[in-house]
Amino acid sequence: MEPTGKTVVVVGATGLQGRAVTRHLLSNGWQVRALSRNPDGAPARDLASAGAQIVRAQMEDVASLAAAADGAYGMFSVQPTVGSPGTAPDFSAEDEVRWGINVAQAARTAGIEHFVFTSVAGADRHGSEKVPQNLVSKRRIEQHIAALGLPATILRPVSFMENFTGGYALRDGTFATALAPEVPLQITAVDDVGFVTALAFSRPEDWIGREVALAGDELTPVRIAAVIENALGRPLPYARIPIEAIRALNEDFAFANEWLNEHGYRADITATRRIHPGAMNFPTWLERTGAAQIAAFLATQPTQAAGGQHA
Repeated sequence: MEPTGKTVVVVGATGLQGRAVTRHLLSNGWQVRALSRNPDGAPARDLASAGAQIVRAQMEDVASLAAAADGAYGMFSVQPTVGSPGTAPDFSAEDEVRWGINVAQAARTAGIEHFVFTSVAGADRHGSEKVPQNLVSKRRIEQHIAALGLPATILRPVSFMENFTGGYALRDGTFATALAPEVPLQITAVDDVGFVTALAFSRPEDWIGREVALAGDELTPVRIAAVIENALGRPLPYARIPIEAIRALNEDFAFANEWLNEHGYRADITATRRIHPGAMNFPTWLERTGAAQIAAFLATQPTQAAGGQHA
C-alpha cells in the first residue's frame, strides 16, 4: 500500500525496538507518532530530529494511549519484560500484561486498521509445554489482541544480538551466560525487527492475521564469544554462570535459561530470510554496529582500562 500521508503510532518508541521501527517507517515514507512518557528526554528528541512527532503517553493510562492513536492508520506495540532496562524495580509480569492489554484496547477504541505486536518466539507453545514467564506474558497479550478482533500481525523475535553489548553478558573480561556452552542459541538483530514491521505495515493484505517468528542466526555461546573475539581482535573467553547462582537470585530467570538449554526457540531462519533476505547474521551485525558497541562498553570496564585479561 502507499504510505504517504498515513500515520503509524509507535508505542515504546524510545526503546530498542521502538527506535528501529521508527527509523524504518520514516525511511519508508510513513508519518510516525512516537509515544513517550518523557517527550523532553534525549531519546525522544533524537526521534523528533529524525522526523517523528513526539506525543506524551503512558502504557498504564489507556486514555492517553487512545488519544495518541486517534486518527492514525497503524499502531506498533511492544512492552518491557521483567528486568528490562528502565523498568521500575517492582515492575511485574502482571504490569507487562496490563500494559499490553491497555495498548490493544486503545487501538480498538481508536479504530486502528493494522496493529503490529512484537511478542517472543515460542510464546505460542504456552499451553502445550511449560515455558518461561516472559513467554507466558507475551502469549496472554497475544490472546487479548485476538479476543478484541484487532486486524493484527504478531511478530515473535528470538533473543536479540544487542543483549551482548553490555553488562548482561560481558563480565570480567568474559562472555558470560548460564547457557550450556555447546547448545545453539537463536539470535536476531533489533534492526531487522524494524525492517519486518515496516514491511508488514506496507503490505496489510499479506500480513494481517499472520504470526511470524524471526531469527537471523544460531550459534553456541562458545562460538558467539569466538566471533566477538575475531571482530574485536582481543580475547573474550566464554564463562558459564552456574544455574544455581542464577536460581539463588531469580527462579524464573533460572528456568528461562534451562528452557533455552533444553528446548530453545525453534524459529525458522530460512523462513526469516525469505521474508527479509538482508536479515543479519551475527558477524554482519558485529561488522555494522555490534563490535563498536561492545568495544565501547569494554573500554569502560576497570579490568579493560587497566589492560587486564582473563584466561
